[in-house]
Amino acid sequence: MATITSVVDTTTTTNQGKPGDTVQINGSGLSTTARVNFGAAVVTPTSVTATQVTFMVPSTAPCSGQVSVSVTSTTGATSNALPYFVIATPTTTGTNVTCVSAVTGGPVTLFGTNFLSGTQVGVGAVGTVAVTPTQPSQVTFTAPANPGQVSTVSTQPLTITTAGGTSTSGTTLIDYYLAPAITSVLPTSGTAGDEITVNGTSFVGIDAVTFADSAAATATAVFTAMSGTQLVATVPGGLATGAGSITVHTCGGNSNAQAFTIT
Repeated sequence: MATITSVVDTTTTTNQGKPGDTVQINGSGLSTTARVNFGAAVVTPTSVTATQVTFMVPSTAPCSGQVSVSVTSTTGATSNALPYFVIATPTTTGTNVTCVSAVTGGPVTLFGTNFLSGTQVGVGAVGTVAVTPTQPSQVTFTAPANPGQVSTVSTQPLTITTAGGTSTSGTTLIDYYLAPAITSVLPTSGTAGDEITVNGTSFVGIDAVTFADSAAATATAVFTAMSGTQLVATVPGGLATGAGSITVHTCGGNSNAQAFTIT
């Protein structure tokens, strides 16, 4: 009589996986196997030897949960049964941040379902990150830098791969931002209340314009973004006169410090 000693999914190398995976049944007396009993489903084996039977997890497998696996011989004798766990396909629902710097990347928490057997998070064309989730609904990882980025904003889909498969691409997105760069300010000096035109590149998603004075004190300015290459800022009060600078900040990081004189 056939005896099963292990059930191994060739994709995960464990006794868990998903529909479509190839599974190896190891044991003895298996040479007369006629069918594999996968829970209530009857599956035709793809190969049979005295010590190993292989089959494919059927599409009729439950979405998740434990299934008993046994084999039945040509004479109708059925072996012992061992468990196999069908792992549900993961889904993603969002993140705790919407953007990261293209230069440095950054920490991201991905939310969703069925994460516990996760092995990696995919960040679009940027790359993959190995993960070991400790919760079924979220995982934190460091998004890698995107050094080849040319456009100011590059949108990338986030996916997670588990024993149950890979989540749908495009459901959850994250934006990579290039750091802004200032090329000029007009005029190059001014006093509190004056409006200054700042020219540059990657002026998208600006969250702060900062003036620094000769004593290295700083003040945040009120500003209006005019385009991706220009903004108008009002010189803030409370700064010392003399040589200072202006910087612009976005999700991509801080710009260069452009010279500006407080008068």
